Amino acid sequence: MFIANRTADYGKPLSQEDAALLGAEAASQTERFLSHREGHAETPLRALPGLAGQLGVGSIHVKDEGLRLGLGSFKALGGSYAVIRLALEEASRRLGRNVDVAELQSPEVRAVSAGLTVACATDGNHGRSVAQGASLIGARAMIFVHSGVSRKRADEIARFGAEVIRVEGNYDESVAEANRVAEQNGWTVVSDTAWPGYERIPGLVMQGYVPLLREALRAMSEPPTHVFMQAGVGGVAAAIAGHLAVTFGAARPRFVVVEPARAACVFETAKADRIVRIEHGEPTVMAMLECYEPSLVAWRILSRVADGFMTVEEEDAVSAMRRLGRPLEGDPAIVAGESGGVGLAGLIRALGNERACRMLQLDALSRIFLVNTEGATDPGLYEKLTGLRPEAVGGAVGFRFGAGTNAEI
Repeated sequence: MFIANRTADYGKPLSQEDAALLGAEAASQTERFLSHREGHAETPLRALPGLAGQLGVGSIHVKDEGLRLGLGSFKALGGSYAVIRLALEEASRRLGRNVDVAELQSPEVRAVSAGLTVACATDGNHGRSVAQGASLIGARAMIFVHSGVSRKRADEIARFGAEVIRVEGNYDESVAEANRVAEQNGWTVVSDTAWPGYERIPGLVMQGYVPLLREALRAMSEPPTHVFMQAGVGGVAAAIAGHLAVTFGAARPRFVVVEPARAACVFETAKADRIVRIEHGEPTVMAMLECYEPSLVAWRILSRVADGFMTVEEEDAVSAMRRLGRPLEGDPAIVAGESGGVGLAGLIRALGNERACRMLQLDALSRIFLVNTEGATDPGLYEKLTGLRPEAVGGAVGFRFGAGTNAEI
């Protein structure tokens, strides 16, 4: 299902606060932080000319975040960045001077970080990022997971030294429990979703995502005309849409938010023109996108700069995984997890919808940008859904459980 953005804020410029959060100066600072990460390497931008020809568009480029910092997901950028920023701010306060990221491993900064405890709730990827960030600086991490999080994903969080706390119930219940226990113990919550009174840290998480877009834009000969970006609470979608708006202004690409039909909180919010909390229903295979209320900061941005909102079905997501894993001749293979190929699923759906094509001006000259937001973070499930073993997909470079950095498979 597709709807164009008809909210009251659509077309308004970003607030000064949000423009600064996602603008060039902040992005450069974020990339500088990233350059100090051990094992950092830019993820590849993959061109799919065969698929573009088959679908009838000018070009398709996919930023492959399944290779990011050994975590197999774009989430490696956000949570860990926020943890590092918070640690440096606390060190600056305690030491009475500005502490630079280059000093992160100094004894006096490590001593401050050792007294920091961070907490969050997660479906898997964000929790791994927060746990990794805490491990990098020597802080404690308390990660709350709900009953739907697989043992494999929980174990991958624990391998960074985090304490994993299992919460009976769904994601929202794990968020509530994380907040309750953190407040009780004086821990710092590092959430990727914002609510009234809690916006700054989720904003830092979003800021941490911007380098993936900066890398992609540098690698393109021409900027994209269209972006199809998946959303859970909307953080990465808003980060990309916001940076594009600040960078290109009125010439920005058309931006479409794509969600699972079973967990379409941003879509329903756009329809209502106010933040909507949807009811829990049947779980979606797109587990990393299974969210029931948008982030306050993300919606504030998307309401102004997203051009459309759409949903895809379960089979659409699995079909996109298979298409990327079994590419057309001449196209590279991409290992995309259950939520990773949802942008492609949205593009395919939109191309089959005459009204969507007309409203988005989607045609044979369109240059499409997509993000594979995760690799096979659950290899067994990936094989079950696609019939492919991730390490055998086209000799691809990808995520390996237990690897500390990007690993070639």
